[in-house]
Amino acid sequence: MFKNPFITDQSQVNAPSFLLSLAKKNKKRATVAIAYSQSASSIIGAKHAYDEGLIEPVFVGNKSIVERETSLLKWDISNYRIVEVDSEEEAGNVAASICGNGEADILMKGDLHSDVFMRSVISRKNNLRTKNKIVHQFYITPKNGGKGVIISDAAVNIKPSESTLKTITEQVCNSLRKLNQNHPKIAFLSASETVMENMESTIMANKLKDWALDNIKNGSFSGPLALDLILSKEAAIKKGLEDDPVAGQAEGIIVPEIVSGNTLYKSLVYFASGCAAGIVLGAKVPVLLTSRADPPPARLSSIALASILK
Repeated sequence: MFKNPFITDQSQVNAPSFLLSLAKKNKKRATVAIAYSQSASSIIGAKHAYDEGLIEPVFVGNKSIVERETSLLKWDISNYRIVEVDSEEEAGNVAASICGNGEADILMKGDLHSDVFMRSVISRKNNLRTKNKIVHQFYITPKNGGKGVIISDAAVNIKPSESTLKTITEQVCNSLRKLNQNHPKIAFLSASETVMENMESTIMANKLKDWALDNIKNGSFSGPLALDLILSKEAAIKKGLEDDPVAGQAEGIIVPEIVSGNTLYKSLVYFASGCAAGIVLGAKVPVLLTSRADPPPARLSSIALASILK
């Protein structure tokens, strides 16, 4: 099989210990409703979180398959609830309703398609929606377990409006503070650090930076910034931005639209062995929009992040 030389070894990825430690400060296990848990890949992250003392599961799916897959993982779930359903659409709606009715603290995607899952999240009949806008965050940590960075929105809002980008910025700041990063450093991504009339993202980044400085206390904000200036202090010094409070040390990256955000997150995962914890915020409970390609450490990190932010 051809191995792309740019791709790093994903087997070296681990869930960061500090994230697990922070999640364990919640003395009570969170109840996680797993929508359509029909394979080991969708269950193993939950098992690891259970083994870490973070969660108790509610399985929504085919009972015989859930029992078979958990048995193969040597996970005794005899004391836990399994809700029998006939389809992935029903699984999404039932799991969302369990959370919407206050019976679970976290909603987690299993083996159903993302569009089906998200329809269940936003459906009013499942009582999960609030007045808040639905936004997504990836908290990505390096493989050595150091401090991470939040990228938003890379999965839900395709081309967010100015109002939605402001909400995204506020939510990223809130999340970073819950992760004990109490003075968030937020960068607004574009392709240049110069505001250009013919590059809309530079204009929006500059507007968002000015708005954040006026409206969000105890944070540093800069934009527009290109990715090299966001990640590299050396690049910032070379370009005369050594005094910029965010350049080279950003803790949050606000992207202008989903393509740049999704590309950035996957680049950090596949090119740098980053561990990506993904979470949807704005509903009554945190929502885990996991991917079938996510390794178990990323699933465990996502559950830990949800336990912290719930």
